[in-house]
Amino acid sequence: MAPGEANTATTGGPRRRRVLVFPIPYQGHINPMFQLAGLLHERGFAITVFHTHFNAPDPSRHPTYDFVPVPDGLPAGSPGTVAATVEHIFAINSSCEAPFRERLAALLEAPGGRDEVACLVADAHLLTLMDVARQRGVPALALRTGSAACFRNFMATPMLCDKGYLPASAESQLDAPVRELPPYRVRDLMAVTGSRHEHDLVCKLLARAVEAVRTSAGFILNTFDALEAADLAATRRDLAGVPVFDVGPLHKLSPASSSSLLQQDRSCLDWLDAQAPASVLYISFGSLASMSGEDLAEAAWGVANSGQPFLWALRPGLARGAALPDGFAAATEGRGLVVGWAPQEEVLAHAGVGGFWTHGGWNSALEGACGGVPMLCRPCFGDQMGNARYVEHVWRAGIALDCGGVLERGAVEAAVRRLMRSEEGDEMRGRAQELRSRAAEAIAEGGSSRHSVDKLVNHIMSLWK
Repeated sequence: MAPGEANTATTGGPRRRRVLVFPIPYQGHINPMFQLAGLLHERGFAITVFHTHFNAPDPSRHPTYDFVPVPDGLPAGSPGTVAATVEHIFAINSSCEAPFRERLAALLEAPGGRDEVACLVADAHLLTLMDVARQRGVPALALRTGSAACFRNFMATPMLCDKGYLPASAESQLDAPVRELPPYRVRDLMAVTGSRHEHDLVCKLLARAVEAVRTSAGFILNTFDALEAADLAATRRDLAGVPVFDVGPLHKLSPASSSSLLQQDRSCLDWLDAQAPASVLYISFGSLASMSGEDLAEAAWGVANSGQPFLWALRPGLARGAALPDGFAAATEGRGLVVGWAPQEEVLAHAGVGGFWTHGGWNSALEGACGGVPMLCRPCFGDQMGNARYVEHVWRAGIALDCGGVLERGAVEAAVRRLMRSEEGDEMRGRAQELRSRAAEAIAEGGSSRHSVDKLVNHIMSLWK
């Protein structure tokens, strides 16, 4: 910790520096934003959370923060397709613009309000709301909750379209290497499949996120140097003039309490205590991904036929009303546990867990790496394909389950056995444990992420008038 830095957000007088945050209301984006807020609060900043009514956070979990709800006019229920999710993000920006402007003005015009506010940290997908803050003289920083490699994909999308990689026009094109963006193949890129309308929507989404970052007062990433050194260096080069802060893994650095939107079943930790070391396959496909009833059945029978002990966090609504197949419970009796949701960070840190079947979202990939757990990735959409590619070919700490878009129980069984009960799987486990060690070094005193947090705090202070 730099000299004097711990108290830089407070003064001897009545004023206290305040950071405003505005997460986009999806679990995988809310968690890192609250973890970042917890880190800044620990350094002395007051925190005000602007949030939508959709997926609103629980203020009682963060009693020292101020919360400002922003009406969004959006229907309840999460979007179910890529196109619907993108349109939902656009709708959040447009519907929240006027009410956010009003609530931000009220905060700034309250006694001492403008004097306290140092900056807004917004999700990079909230360009419109960042513009509102800047119009009121509030510097806006962008938080990207994905990897540095993924953001390089965002920035490269116009070039990828110009060179004919996107949109992919034939199945045979999907395995072609993207020479300008190794180790990606075409199938690993954002905006690669779907209709032309969906492609255009995703390209617009990525372009707006890039604009949000390029026009920001700083770019914050939930990653760390030893994990993504080359991609971070390239990102800094391509964003000349925008300071970049790699402050991850946030879930390890932050003191923040859980901001989960789903009720966690903590009894699974007691169940894990009774299992042999590194014997359990933990299964979770994240908070937003979905799968068909057929895929759910094939996944279930693949796990059952593998004979491997498992803990499955089966989120309600994952398979659009489908349930685990008849006979699955009997076939796995005594060696498996199914819960609605689990405290994932604690599960992945548990000695009983030896593998992680994940959708490949960045938070999950990062938590798996920090837990030293090798991964079986079955990506669904967005950045998950690229993350799975990195897990398998860069980190070499897992397997990307490639079933041509359709799960098959035999392939699942073979992949589980390969991950959990093979010499190759043991080697992956060893490399995952190396990643865990590098993460621990990054967050230790004097580590790269601690240094980045110091720089971020000092940068925010430099923005405060």
